[in-house]
Amino acid sequence: MKQICTIVGARPQFIKCAPVSREIRKNFSEILIHTGQHYDKNMSETFFQELSIPEPDYNLGSGSANHGEQTAKMLVAIENILIDLKPDIVLIYGDTNSTIAGALAASKLHIPVAHIEAGLRSYNRNMPEEINRIVSDKLSKYLFVPTQTAVNNLAKEGQTDGVYNVGDVMYDSFLFNLSRIDKDKVLSKFQLKSEEFILATVHRPQNTDDPIILRALISTLENLNELILFPIHPRTRNLMRNFNIAVNSENLRLVEPVSYQEMIVLEKHARVIITDSGGVQKEAYFAGVPCIVLRGETEWVELVENGWAKLIGSDFDKLPGLLFEKQTEIHSDSRIFGGGNASHKITEILKSDLL
Repeated sequence: MKQICTIVGARPQFIKCAPVSREIRKNFSEILIHTGQHYDKNMSETFFQELSIPEPDYNLGSGSANHGEQTAKMLVAIENILIDLKPDIVLIYGDTNSTIAGALAASKLHIPVAHIEAGLRSYNRNMPEEINRIVSDKLSKYLFVPTQTAVNNLAKEGQTDGVYNVGDVMYDSFLFNLSRIDKDKVLSKFQLKSEEFILATVHRPQNTDDPIILRALISTLENLNELILFPIHPRTRNLMRNFNIAVNSENLRLVEPVSYQEMIVLEKHARVIITDSGGVQKEAYFAGVPCIVLRGETEWVELVENGWAKLIGSDFDKLPGLLFEKQTEIHSDSRIFGGGNASHKITEILKSDLL
């Protein structure tokens, strides 16, 4: 049986991997490598259990480090595994250090690379994710893109061969899991009522690494006079502690990172979502909930173009006005991320080439 080696390492990749693994294991042997980029139990182990992802065949335990050191650790370990396994394809996801390490290791060993969520561009090269996307795309034989915009981005860079617009595998996962969760149980756990709270997530360096910016953001959230549920990323919590930033308002409720299924229920029933996460932007759209993005640009430009997501960068003073701005209704036929069957399409393309 043909063998696919899948490389994941961070929470968004676990979510994307789940529906794809279910499909490809019907036709291929899959070896799963977890780089350990996200190593916190709530950011890693819980997701494997909840999403019924098979236990990783390898866990590299790379942990946290500067970009170069972390990527180098992964590259060495992945290369050794690939030399031993000699898989037919290496499958990578998204835009993390795990992504680029997998792409580099495989391409140097002349193993074809398949990149799921290829073609995304924020056009901000100060973001390490942008560098990871560009390099990974250049090294990939199969570019599985989620939207027509991603197709266009690759065409501008001269990449048209091997590009497949299959839709978004995160939409597959969202639809699959939302129908299997007891929403009342989740809302009750956090003492929330539908559409009577705001959901916030913050983790990117531009919002957290500067104590002045992070303090201003927390202060703004505290003063919104709205109930805000804030599942806090371990990195953000550590920086708040280091900068001596405390929450002094009952309306801003910090909680530990939530599971994926809890998160999509919270997204579905929030009144508004405030985030700097690319994945949460999309999930807000899937859920039909307005999204305010704490970034000056986004790789998901479609959400801005249709007016559903609002970019504010670090101009946090805009938040109060946007919270009550009337949003355009989303209709089911206006969805831009495919029909929820991207994983099946990916598997069929690989089958046609390999089997």
